Amino acid sequence: MDRKTLAAYEQDAAAFAKDWHEQPAPTDLQDIVARFFIRAGTTADIGCGSGREVAWLNANGFFAQGFDASDGLLAEARSRYPQLEFAHAELPDLAGIAADSFDNVLCETVIMHLARPQIAPSIRRMLDILKASGIFYLSWRVTEGTDARDAHGRLYAAFDASLVRAELETATTLLDEEVVSASSGKEIHRLVARKG
Repeated sequence: MDRKTLAAYEQDAAAFAKDWHEQPAPTDLQDIVARFFIRAGTTADIGCGSGREVAWLNANGFFAQGFDASDGLLAEARSRYPQLEFAHAELPDLAGIAADSFDNVLCETVIMHLARPQIAPSIRRMLDILKASGIFYLSWRVTEGTDARDAHGRLYAAFDASLVRAELETATTLLDEEVVSASSGKEIHRLVARKG
């Protein structure tokens, strides 16, 4: 994870959590999960932030656990959802998560916070924690041109979707689209793939 981005989340975890929970529900994401994810399957939310999607997943029949690199955001998640499971794990390594552990992996708008050389190994590692025939949902905020930072110092890496697609060559692509997120109102690219 980009250190300045992580520092921003540590410094303002409560404010970020409040903002995310006040955004409209991500109904587009929820529809995709309901359509593609393995029902009642074990599910990892990589970069879970304050836990909103982990809560929704568990409430809708997906046994989900959240992982994040920010201890501040994990504290927010645990205070909001004390009955759910959250753990520290950081891309690209995801230390402590065994291979072939999950039926579904969700990574919603996280990889754009990684330096470009970390993106490919992060995708490979997320595929690694999926069981055979597991479902992988990956999205990122689209940044045109060159890398950018917002007012908080968070990195938004600019990269072509071909970088991601190349790492998914052994998987079957089920969805590949660029849209405006129903929740954030930002342009995102998302892919859903089944592990081969």
